[in-house]
Amino acid sequence: MTEVNAILVTGSNGQLGQSFKKIAKDYNNYDIIFATRGELDLSDNNSISNYFQQNSFDLIINCAAHTAVDKAESESELADTINHLAVEQLAEIAKQQQAKLIHISTDYVFNGQQYRPYIETDDVAPQGVYGLTKLKGEQAVLRIMENNALILRTSWVYSEFGNNFVKTMLRLANDRDSLNVIFDQVGTPTYATDLAQAIMTIVQNEAFQQNFSSELVHYSNEGVCSWYDFAKTIFELSGITCDVSPIETKDYPTPATRPHYSLLNKAKIKQRYDLTIPYWKDSLQHCLSVLQENSE
Repeated sequence: MTEVNAILVTGSNGQLGQSFKKIAKDYNNYDIIFATRGELDLSDNNSISNYFQQNSFDLIINCAAHTAVDKAESESELADTINHLAVEQLAEIAKQQQAKLIHISTDYVFNGQQYRPYIETDDVAPQGVYGLTKLKGEQAVLRIMENNALILRTSWVYSEFGNNFVKTMLRLANDRDSLNVIFDQVGTPTYATDLAQAIMTIVQNEAFQQNFSSELVHYSNEGVCSWYDFAKTIFELSGITCDVSPIETKDYPTPATRPHYSLLNKAKIKQRYDLTIPYWKDSLQHCLSVLQENSE
């Protein structure tokens, strides 16, 4: 059994990394190190090797990824380097250093053609480069680390930080009276702060403190909506008047194909780690309040 004390968070300038920074003060019994791309560049295997020659940890939380879904179609080599090959290297290092690994993955490993929430053992069939490279990263972790790796798939992440759907809708509503938003893609928005809190709850759980067989779990907020519902709710909760019209995916072509249905079944993670998961609208309200405070 490895007592977790020294924790590395990769991708510390991304949405999830910055959300971890925000809550880190509540976990000062851990030594949490945040690595930026300047210190640990996952697109460069020499940078990875050099970093871990100087540093070792009890737990690596890999929040770094090539997450630009459409751009990944034209940057497939870079997406594969960051989402697959770097993850493979991190798993090798974690195994060598006898560290635990929590790796963040995505609902995009599924094809979205199902009509009940996806469980961890459902067939995977990514529809684009992003989903495929993330799947290859998952498979590398499970191949290399028989024990002490947790792969956590999530969906529709947003936060106060970086670029995301919530901030894009608020920005567009400043410039326009009406917007068209897709209504035939259904899933669950995930507030990055809730995800970071959930991960820290897992880290403190006895089941995680022991040696455990490497596995997959699913996490998003509770509830279900389409992107159209999400946009409408953003404006309602913000008191913004903007006319939102529902459109079909085919009316808004993008380079990458996205799953039409990507609800994640969270029974396993809730039961195993005794998690209570907030409802998506409550978390959205909280995020909007923080954005409002930040803008004042």
